Amino acid sequence: MPAKKIGKRTVRFESPPSVISSACVGGKREREGPLSEIFDYLSDDAFFGEDSWEKAESKMQTAALEAALSKASLPPSALGCILAGDLLPQCTASSFGLRGFGAPYWGVYGACSTSAESLALAAMLLDGGFFDVAACVTGSHFCSAERQFRTPLEYGGQRTPTAQRTVTGCGAFILSSAASGKALPPLNPHAPAPPTARGGTSAASGKAGVYITHATTGVIIDAGISDPSNMGAAMAPAAYDTISAHLRDLGVPANHYDLIVTGDLGAHGADILTGLLLRDGFDISDRYNDCGLMIYNREEQDMHCGGSGCGCSASVLAGKLIPELRDGSLKRVLFCATGALLSATSALQGESIPGICYAVALER
Repeated sequence: MPAKKIGKRTVRFESPPSVISSACVGGKREREGPLSEIFDYLSDDAFFGEDSWEKAESKMQTAALEAALSKASLPPSALGCILAGDLLPQCTASSFGLRGFGAPYWGVYGACSTSAESLALAAMLLDGGFFDVAACVTGSHFCSAERQFRTPLEYGGQRTPTAQRTVTGCGAFILSSAASGKALPPLNPHAPAPPTARGGTSAASGKAGVYITHATTGVIIDAGISDPSNMGAAMAPAAYDTISAHLRDLGVPANHYDLIVTGDLGAHGADILTGLLLRDGFDISDRYNDCGLMIYNREEQDMHCGGSGCGCSASVLAGKLIPELRDGSLKRVLFCATGALLSATSALQGESIPGICYAVALER
């Protein structure tokens, strides 16, 4: 067992779990952005047909997991467990949205780092032989997040230049240990055919598999930033800490990966991160991107520093990066989701904003 640990914080999976399907849903602003084609479902109604933003956020969780299961031709009963999280207090978007699936459930809160944290934990559970199939679901909603963390929409407040917009989106992933020699549960003969989706991946696509090979756990880093409208600066030092730890633990240069992607530092945080890594001799400028910069057109959509929210990186990974790994456009990706560990109470009390970053290596 100790052989699975490399260096201080990185785990190498002995039997790397595979991502057999992924799906994502989004809202109106996501439809208007440059990545609209990656989403399986987009709603022009911020309420998703519900009577509150919070219920809409739960509905996104339900829809994303249903789409991912459909693509994998698996019934909910095939799930060994679900790991899910969101930005609402007590992760109610996840627990309310997924309560009908009947699977063992872990609620995960890592703020905007939840997607990578969930994938890392699920991979550990599968590699350890505790389950054969696991689902990871992560989402956020612009309206509910603003009401909680920054400026309620009714106030009509003006955003600062360093502000980011919370993505209304949700990503779901189905992970399997079948590639390790364990059989998948039988296909569900009653499952609907995989949707002709524009994004995500299907286990029946016939393309190469995508595997989670390594995971690096984050350390809480507090840079003393206390402005909730400048979370990119608050999270960038944590991203620097985790990425540099991962590269050192593996003893590889930055160009070991085709893409190193954070989610979601935005323009300001991304500049801080690349500068910090360059100071240590890691030049990632030719292979780096940020999910918050990819999902919106900052100029045409007036997004200031870009997108944020845990649904941002989850959607980009599910709908864009996993398919690009599967079709060979990418071969190795280091996915580094970042989180600002504040609450509405801590912000009002003038506390600083600690940051966290979890890194997951995905390989074709």
